[in-house]
Amino acid sequence: MKLFAIVLVAMSFLGGAFLASLDAKTLNWYWFIPTIVLGFIGAIMLKRVEHVTAKHHAHQSGSIDTLKRCLQNIVDNLNDMNAKKDQLPTYEARFEIDRVFREDLAQFADARESMRHVFGLKEYADIMSAFAAGERYINRVWSASTDGYIDEVKQYIERASLQFNEAAKLFNAHLEDANHS
Repeated sequence: MKLFAIVLVAMSFLGGAFLASLDAKTLNWYWFIPTIVLGFIGAIMLKRVEHVTAKHHAHQSGSIDTLKRCLQNIVDNLNDMNAKKDQLPTYEARFEIDRVFREDLAQFADARESMRHVFGLKEYADIMSAFAAGERYINRVWSASTDGYIDEVKQYIERASLQFNEAAKLFNAHLEDANHS
């Protein structure tokens, strides 16, 4: 299918060039327009084949599984930390964040592009918007911990938890939609 689409685009280009070179003053539009339309059809087919191939590779490579696992780990750990935030020593929060979240955050960031292929660009943006907000809040917890701001540590743990729960909810909904299509 990919080869057919490439041949269709190439033949359209060559056919259009040939028709344009037949007469220097006039162009036979009755032949030229269908030739160009075939090229556009080939380009659309090529784009769809590439999208399906990328989606298939994302599923096969385990990137989606990695994203799901990392996001669930982050959500579970944040919910746990949020439940125990009153017992968390303020100056120790930054070390706890480094120990508990950094690996999952890094792995999620490394595999995030596969969401574009599997879910689509809008869905990717929705998930990453919530994820990025949650990540900023985790970074704020780290900074507040360093500076000794007890209230900010607690406040931003809760905000991070809400954002990552939203990201997980969106991810799981889009994953379910993608599996049904």
